[in-house]
Amino acid sequence: MRRKFAAGNWKMNGTGEALSELNELTNTYQSADIDIAICPPATLVDRASEAASGSAVAIGGQDCHANTSGAHTGDISADMLRDAGATYVIVGHSERREDHGESSDNVADKATAAYDAGLIAIVCIGESLDTRNAGDTLALIGEQLAESLPDSATGTNTVIAYEPIWAIGTGLTPTLDQIAEVHDFMRDTLAKRFGTEAADAFRLLYGGSVKPGNAAEIFATSNVDGALVGGASLKASDFSDIIDALAGA
Repeated sequence: MRRKFAAGNWKMNGTGEALSELNELTNTYQSADIDIAICPPATLVDRASEAASGSAVAIGGQDCHANTSGAHTGDISADMLRDAGATYVIVGHSERREDHGESSDNVADKATAAYDAGLIAIVCIGESLDTRNAGDTLALIGEQLAESLPDSATGTNTVIAYEPIWAIGTGLTPTLDQIAEVHDFMRDTLAKRFGTEAADAFRLLYGGSVKPGNAAEIFATSNVDGALVGGASLKASDFSDIIDALAGA
């Protein structure tokens, strides 16, 4: 059985005061039957790791460089994140792909760096509204899976998050049938590449305007093993509702 996973991406939000929300979350989840993670800004990873120590909440980074060190001003390596206490790192988020011109090849290199540092990579993929309207969603998802996942990807070192770009922070969500179609396609595509048994070990998360009000129905959808949550993870009360919905799914 794949262990369910709720991950919160704080994006470029939060200073030290935001750790009060994390403290509330860790107090609530000293133990849990699912995996839980918060990915705060890099400036908070170390303090967040200390705050979450001994709880069921793990900490992750929001990005890493493909290299372990070097002349890369402003970048953070996977080793640095691990040293700060991170367990996970998000790579390939659409905001990185769009704002920083990251290609799927770049994402695969970052995922490999995460593996080498002992981190679990949360690899993000997803289509734009134009791609969705053109009927090319599955073709793009297949291409992103092929190019963003290293051959060394496994269900142990990799989590895959499907986030339709047009649903991130917009309040819009795909229909449950559309989510199921993509998640079933991802599972089948992974099986063709890695074999059925290996493909069954990958956890597939949905992300894009996941809220307490729609979480339960999303988690009941085929091949959805959890969520990568943006805005709703900033408040412990909202994220707790999503966690509880996943635990009860």
